[in-house]
Amino acid sequence: MTHINDASALPVTWWKSSYSDSGAQCVECGLVSPTTIAVRDSKDVHGPALLFSADALSTFVKGIAAS
Repeated sequence: MTHINDASALPVTWWKSSYSDSGAQCVECGLVSPTTIAVRDSKDVHGPALLFSADALSTFVKGIAAS
């Protein structure tokens, strides 16, 4: 996992899960390349983003779901 300081600088189209409501507690994902996914806070579009490989993101999500 790596990060960038300004998520809006990434050339991606961001999306939220269909499970997200209209509230302010959402993260957005963007496909940077076929092997890299960016994740950012939907409330801070110019804030940082985390960059994950597909495998690392899957492991991260499974870990969160298990806790």
